[in-house]
Amino acid sequence: MFLNKKEITILTITTLILAFAISLIETTKIFLYALLSVLIVILTNIVAKKITSFYLDSNIEIKLWEIKRFGFRPWTYFKKPFPAGAVLPVISKILLLPVQGFVWMASLIFEIKPKISRAAKRHHLYSFSEITEYQIALIAATGIFANLIFAVIGYLVGFSEFSKLNIYYAFFNMLPISDLDGNKIFFGSLVLWSFLASIVLIGLFCVAFVI
Repeated sequence: MFLNKKEITILTITTLILAFAISLIETTKIFLYALLSVLIVILTNIVAKKITSFYLDSNIEIKLWEIKRFGFRPWTYFKKPFPAGAVLPVISKILLLPVQGFVWMASLIFEIKPKISRAAKRHHLYSFSEITEYQIALIAATGIFANLIFAVIGYLVGFSEFSKLNIYYAFFNMLPISDLDGNKIFFGSLVLWSFLASIVLIGLFCVAFVI
């Protein structure tokens, strides 16, 4: 199965939360539009990463972004992980209420595991079976690329709000913090992160002055 039951549950919950945050104090019609748009935006990102991981002989599992520690000292851990991916979208909407659609959208992360056949298939030596940081960066980057491409497509076919959501999703996920995609790309390839970050910033400029 492309998505397991746990991933489908997380995807459903995340989509509902983001759609609610985006359409807060709006009409039911806006909520339904936001719900469908967010679902497509997230699925676009996930599918791109799943396909890339498949060709790199690995599997990824989508999870809700949680923060487990609040400092650098060994004992600075939360007793229970803070579900940042579920809480920050609503908080950001309250703080950024005048800015329509602009809410914290980095809610999901992924964990990666190499397939058992990876070593034998690619290198014939099991000592080379681990996934490198650069390969993890490539997987994360394809999700961002996919959202940027769909942002352009959305704009060209007249769905400006859908285009904006793709750009917002790419922007928040490009932040090099915690376990977000941006952090994986930043430490896997600074050049790739800089390139993508530049495109995302151009996208934000277009949202502000063009779209």
